[in-house]
Amino acid sequence: MRKIAGTLLFLLLLPLARADVINVEFKFTPFVGEPAKAEKVKSNPGKATIFINNLPFAEQEVREEELPVLFEQREVSAALWIPMSSVGQVVRKGKNKIRIEFTPNDGAKPYRAQFRWASVMDTATEEVEPGAGRSTNQADEGVDDRKDLKGKVVFEREFTADFAPDLPWHHYPPVTSLAEEDKQKIAALLKTRAEWFQPDFAGLYQALEENEALKVDDVRKAQCLEAVYKAGIRVTPPPVAELNFTLTSGGPEVMVTKKTGTLFGLDEKTFAPIKDEETQMCAGIALSLVYPGKLMAVRNPQGTWEIAY
Repeated sequence: MRKIAGTLLFLLLLPLARADVINVEFKFTPFVGEPAKAEKVKSNPGKATIFINNLPFAEQEVREEELPVLFEQREVSAALWIPMSSVGQVVRKGKNKIRIEFTPNDGAKPYRAQFRWASVMDTATEEVEPGAGRSTNQADEGVDDRKDLKGKVVFEREFTADFAPDLPWHHYPPVTSLAEEDKQKIAALLKTRAEWFQPDFAGLYQALEENEALKVDDVRKAQCLEAVYKAGIRVTPPPVAELNFTLTSGGPEVMVTKKTGTLFGLDEKTFAPIKDEETQMCAGIALSLVYPGKLMAVRNPQGTWEIAY
């Protein structure tokens, strides 16, 4: 009797051992073809713009190419794959929203588009069906499949990201307008950041230490920042008149970009004078992390502007 009771207790406790969500993945594919019948389809060329929490996150060109049709579910291979665990601080702990706007190169050509999503769990589960079985770490899978499309199409979905860090600035008051004084203060932050790129590079190394994407000790050891500075490369702060300020809908971030060119004047041509490939790559990666093409500014409750990411 004791053995039976112990087994019953185990069965009652088993459903309580739930897996945790560690990522939410989205896939998007505009295509021409019939995946139910063909082994391959062709992607429909155009431009996809990704918004996360109403912020323009990335633009991606979709090229025409053959895409395989996968699995028994006849899933079209993704033209875009967006894992939320890799997009940085733009994702909040809790509720979020992703939007994809796709504009085809040929607005008169009919096409089909699939927008897929799935939660990624920290443990795999076994799915058993008659005559088959599989192990998967995905859950809550879904698809928005639209046919007979022409021209621009928009897909949107809310999702929960309890795996995302809860940062103080996520709770700052929303920015609904910008005065000229605010713009000047943000431009001053960019100027200070540009000044980090000078010997002894203390501010720059400190910023790199806070970035998990790079090992700052490797950069120090390579002395690549010192090498490119010696070669005459400089970081230029943009004047406020050359800046664009984009407000989010109900969020604390203000996206700062330059009206023409990159925010701090860095591009592929910048590093052309550096002939040593390792030095060029080391400095290029390090500087791109601190001086990206856009930055997000936030204003704390005391009214002080900060660079969030």
